[in-house]
Amino acid sequence: MKDIKAIIFDCDGVLFDSREANIKFYNHILARFKLPAMTEEMIEYVHMHTVDQSIEYLFKDTPYLEEAQRYRLHEMDYTPFLKEMVMEPGLREVLTVLKEKYKLAVATNRSTSIGHVLEEFGLSDFFDMVVSSLDVENTKPHPECVHKILQAFSLEPNEALYVGDSEIDAKTAQNAQVPFVAYKNASLPAQYHIESLTQILEILEIKNPGGPSKTSFGSPGQR
Repeated sequence: MKDIKAIIFDCDGVLFDSREANIKFYNHILARFKLPAMTEEMIEYVHMHTVDQSIEYLFKDTPYLEEAQRYRLHEMDYTPFLKEMVMEPGLREVLTVLKEKYKLAVATNRSTSIGHVLEEFGLSDFFDMVVSSLDVENTKPHPECVHKILQAFSLEPNEALYVGDSEIDAKTAQNAQVPFVAYKNASLPAQYHIESLTQILEILEIKNPGGPSKTSFGSPGQR
């Protein structure tokens, strides 16, 4: 794909399997107020939304919402939960190859924790730009985060790929008119579906050091 000049990644579920870390983080806050642990529906919600939105969602029917937000802001630290995060297989190798030719960015609904996460795993230097929920007025699925990256790189929407794993990511890409690569989620509308990050190299027609893959290609109008 000769037109592509930048690859934009979501964080949770794409760069990292952060499910266990997020479960323990939010369950810790719930336990602080003697509330039960998250249901599966709650887990799916916090996986995709900002921390502010997640706390509001988890505490909306309780008298503890404001106190929970204060506790999260002033007493909580995500750092102890970083050990629960697992880097996706092949990530460092793929970023190393991509860095030689493409601009790389992260567009995430994480807030302050994204910098700590990338630094902790030694990934900060791979990315030319990181846009968190704190850097925009409108969080995903609004396209502001992607537009911000495109503007910084002086690119048109068709000159970037957005790699995500959730419905919110798919909608973000669609709203930004950027081709979408669905990672480990065949149910999402996307131009490409992949099960391994190394398959991004196949999409870009770069020789895949990992060997054969199972990339599936959507129709040009599919998002």
